[in-house]
Amino acid sequence: MRYISLILVCSLLFNSCNEQHKSIQVSESEKVNEFFETQFDLAVSRSPMRQTRLGIKTDYDKWDDISPEAEAQDIEIAKQALDWLSNVDTLALDESTFLSYKLYKQRLINTIEDDKWRLYSYPLNQMHGLQAEIPAFLINMHKIADASDALAYISRLQGIKPMFEQLEKNLAERERAGILIPKFVFDHVINDSQNLITGYPFTEGPSSTLYDDFSKKILALNISEKEKEKLIKDAEIALIEAVKPAYENLITFLKSQYNRATTDDGVWKWPNGEAFYKNALQRTTTTTMTADEIHELGLSEVDRIHKAMNKIKNQVGFNGDLQAFFKFMKEDDQFYYSDTDHGKESYIKDAKQLIDNLKGELDKMFITKPKADMVVKAVEPFREKSAGKAFYQSPAIDGSRPGTYYANTYRMAMMPKYQMEALAFHEGIPGHHMQIAIAQELEDIPKFRKFGGYTAYIEGWGLYSEFLPKEFGFYSDPYSDFGRLAMELWRACRLVVDTGIHTKKWTREEGIAYYANNTPNDMLDCIKMVERHIVMPSQATAYKIGMNKILELRAYAESQMGDQFDIRKFHEVILKDGAVPLNILEDHVYNYIATTKN
Repeated sequence: MRYISLILVCSLLFNSCNEQHKSIQVSESEKVNEFFETQFDLAVSRSPMRQTRLGIKTDYDKWDDISPEAEAQDIEIAKQALDWLSNVDTLALDESTFLSYKLYKQRLINTIEDDKWRLYSYPLNQMHGLQAEIPAFLINMHKIADASDALAYISRLQGIKPMFEQLEKNLAERERAGILIPKFVFDHVINDSQNLITGYPFTEGPSSTLYDDFSKKILALNISEKEKEKLIKDAEIALIEAVKPAYENLITFLKSQYNRATTDDGVWKWPNGEAFYKNALQRTTTTTMTADEIHELGLSEVDRIHKAMNKIKNQVGFNGDLQAFFKFMKEDDQFYYSDTDHGKESYIKDAKQLIDNLKGELDKMFITKPKADMVVKAVEPFREKSAGKAFYQSPAIDGSRPGTYYANTYRMAMMPKYQMEALAFHEGIPGHHMQIAIAQELEDIPKFRKFGGYTAYIEGWGLYSEFLPKEFGFYSDPYSDFGRLAMELWRACRLVVDTGIHTKKWTREEGIAYYANNTPNDMLDCIKMVERHIVMPSQATAYKIGMNKILELRAYAESQMGDQFDIRKFHEVILKDGAVPLNILEDHVYNYIATTKN
């Protein structure tokens, strides 16, 4: 009897201790998650532009502070946050919070360590320079629902001039440090800038880009005609007195710098450029792969994909080698929409239909699906010449703005029909929209994970999403399947050319020649891609490395689980925690296999 009582007492004590441990665990986890939310809110409060992207109108009339002082404050905040995390009892954290802790701590460490590279970038470039990002932001992000929103828009127009003055100081500081925009970039940036101050009220002719945007938004308001006229007049004054001199001064500054720019394109030309690039590759890929390893991977992938393309070439009965087939695909009109307004509108219409068709198959691929809607748009005319061929913009968290797949219809020779499926699947569904919108809608993770990201994971998922629909009946046309391979080949070439330019001293022309000789893409496509490598070192290596890791993990799961493998559950594992580094993703898949196998 005493023996039984002793067991009972021990059992009660154990349960009590266990409950107490759970209580401590919850308490510590709650404290840490509150800290994450506080830090996220602090970062948002310091960025009016981020507030607008998130659908918050607190500082709707302001721009971000891009001064060195603001950057220094960010580093100090990161150091204080890292100090706070050092006192956390990690053994008392639940599994999800511990993952957040590891991710956030590493992010802080990276931020602090990377401060030595703060000048190692090009704030003005053809991909995402402020000269184009600012007007694109006003057009796509700054919604006008009432007169106060309109006044905030006007204040932002007035604020472009002081922001650009700081931008010029930042560019001058970089030049003093030996970092000057490559010569080819100047024409792109100056052209964008001139486009923004062309048209009424700057010059004769049709309305300028920003005047047209503001006027249309005001005319749609339910206010008196007198109020509308005054708001439009005030915006016109701001455009003349602030926006015009801002862009004119920037153009003058750039023309001066142009005379000192060089045609050396790789970061090897920068002080400590080799160390910077090594660090950039690690941050981009979330791996320890060296530049040489990435270069060799690219070469082997190019060879593999060429062999797969040869099979399709033979399947369609083409007589000639692969280079001849590339030439045929580049030049035959059957593969392209007309370079007219009708052709461009048809492309956007058909891209929407592809997305709709894929939506009908989502239940076969996924368990969780995003609530946010997604639309397809053409890139705006003012930036289409310099912008990339396609990109995705995430939805607002309050539902006020859907996710957007932007297709660039500037030159239809860059947008072949046979690549339409793969491009739409990558940028839209099941690609970036699925991954990013689902992450934003997750309920049990802190905001920094909902809205943060790792390029290799995000773009790896995008490229994997080009491949996935093939298993569900898409790419039934062999030319379209060739297009899918062409898109993958494009990403394999990126591994070769990015490392070639930045570590092997390839010239811009050598990079362009590599793309032209190894892909079926239009020459302008090749030029734009190489120019992207130059101004965004390492970024383009993320796609293929990320895709390969997801495919590797999937193959391993299939081999280990056999009939128990469920593609929908595998995708749930990949997406359920938001974006993570590839080594963490590997841990998640291994844990899934271990806990699911009989």
